[in-house]
Amino acid sequence: MPPVRKPNEGLLARVNFPLYSVEMLTSRHVLVAGGGGSSKTGVANGFEIYELYHNGTSFVAEEVLRHETGPTVVMNCAIRPDERRTLLVAGQESHCQLYMINTKIVSDGDEEDTKEASGEANGVRNRKASAKTSGVQKIPTNKRIMFEVKAGDSIQTDFAKPDPLQRVVRISPNGKLMATGGIDGFIRVWNFPSMTKITDIKGHSKEIDDLDFSPNSRFLCSVAKDGAASIWNLQSGQEATKLTWTPPEGIKYLFKRCKYGTIEGRNDKFRLFTLANPLGKSGKIKGFLQSWNIDTGKLNSIVDIDESLAALAVREDGRFVAVGTMFTGSVSIYIAFSLQRVLHIPNAHSMFVTGLAFLPVTDIDGPAISSNTEASVVSISVDNRVCIHSLQYRHTLPEWLAIILIIVVLFMTFVFCSYMGI
Repeated sequence: MPPVRKPNEGLLARVNFPLYSVEMLTSRHVLVAGGGGSSKTGVANGFEIYELYHNGTSFVAEEVLRHETGPTVVMNCAIRPDERRTLLVAGQESHCQLYMINTKIVSDGDEEDTKEASGEANGVRNRKASAKTSGVQKIPTNKRIMFEVKAGDSIQTDFAKPDPLQRVVRISPNGKLMATGGIDGFIRVWNFPSMTKITDIKGHSKEIDDLDFSPNSRFLCSVAKDGAASIWNLQSGQEATKLTWTPPEGIKYLFKRCKYGTIEGRNDKFRLFTLANPLGKSGKIKGFLQSWNIDTGKLNSIVDIDESLAALAVREDGRFVAVGTMFTGSVSIYIAFSLQRVLHIPNAHSMFVTGLAFLPVTDIDGPAISSNTEASVVSISVDNRVCIHSLQYRHTLPEWLAIILIIVVLFMTFVFCSYMGI
């Protein structure tokens, strides 16, 4: 049985708008985005950035920046670091908006602190910024991290009528390509960061639910509401592989999410994971987490889950997979190669999980967060909550030690049998 934790133990922050997208901005900064849409409900649209740290007992989040996007909700986004700044592309209705997030580290006396510490509520620490487009955060070395947001180009990426909508955007691991998908069924591939279009691929007959680049940036996986899941060769623009499987009991299933994961952290060796849900079914009909052979398009392994699934994430080293559910708002972590569940958090959110992001384990842009956990994943939902869920280190024997113990036991058994004359 995997460990089970009470849902409120992982609460990091509450935001005053529904959340639809989450990305790790740096090794210790998380960006969450969403909003209430264009209707005049008084609910804001935009994104917020939090700095995460571990206080020795639990993870804590402090608000660093809040940026509002006017009447357009941010439904999806992707992030790409670029030297001293980060490039953010955000799906805002039919368009993809580029933002430059500039980072500055300044001494205490160099800039006026624009943040005021607010009181703690429900165990969640928040900091309030006085400006919507910039924020400053104190760090232990008496320095401050300041983010400034500047809007760049905006391009239309979906052309469905009467209501076009971008459903997903991804940036390739090499940072040279961007792919978008929407309700018109087209996969559009763009140069990045110039956002000039390379090609249109009529990949699906219905709206696209998810896209993901392979770690070597040569292939793109797409899943859509027409029930198809395909791998596309980006050099030729042609379909390389179609994912096929036989659902149980003749029930029709639709793919919901797709994510690549590296093997042993290598970009030339990788797996593909998908989520599949029953079409138009609820209740006790199971959803599936699947791992695929990307060369043949056949299943490597599959595990059933007690309900339909909504969100999927794979850690950058490929060791762990996280899923979020539709009806109970639960979150689980699995070992990638075996699909063994090692952590389950029932009712982590009061509504369906809209996004997941693992805390990085690499330190490309700074030291990773130190904690006593083997893996940690941030989850968001339309319940306005940002949560974190951590897998404690499992006490297992190294493989080499287990082999030595087996050999010793066999040897001692042989010696004992010889002594007894058996």
